[in-house]
Amino acid sequence: MILYTIGFQGASLPDFLHTLDRHGVDLLVDVRDNANSRRREFSKTALRNALAEVGVGYVHYRALGTPSAIRKAYTANPDWDWLERQYLAGIQAQPDLLRELMEQIYQHTCCLLCYEADPAECHRSILAGYLHDQLDPEIEVRHLMVNQVK
Repeated sequence: MILYTIGFQGASLPDFLHTLDRHGVDLLVDVRDNANSRRREFSKTALRNALAEVGVGYVHYRALGTPSAIRKAYTANPDWDWLERQYLAGIQAQPDLLRELMEQIYQHTCCLLCYEADPAECHRSILAGYLHDQLDPEIEVRHLMVNQVK
């Protein structure tokens, strides 16, 4: 079973949708604390509507985002190990939500969504790693990069 992750930084919506389609994603799991974006097409309602038009479901798990206070502290002092510890403590306190997410992963071809293009700079890689390492080692994590459609 594969769990994809993706960021929309620098991507156009058509290229983003094409990338999901190429990998057979049928459920996008938005793990942003705040699902609004300056890029309106990637804000929650507009994105959900665009995904529905191409047959992809959408769910927003706000509680799996990085809380604002942690993001601000990380911006002021970029210590990835600290961020990882803080983030993991937050998600480990939500076993019911993690079970719900795992059910989605078992039923769908899921892709975790956040902003950053580089998964190494995004909490979605921490979440995906935790799901693999702690909940189901059968999950194969693959990080997608949005490719421009030629």
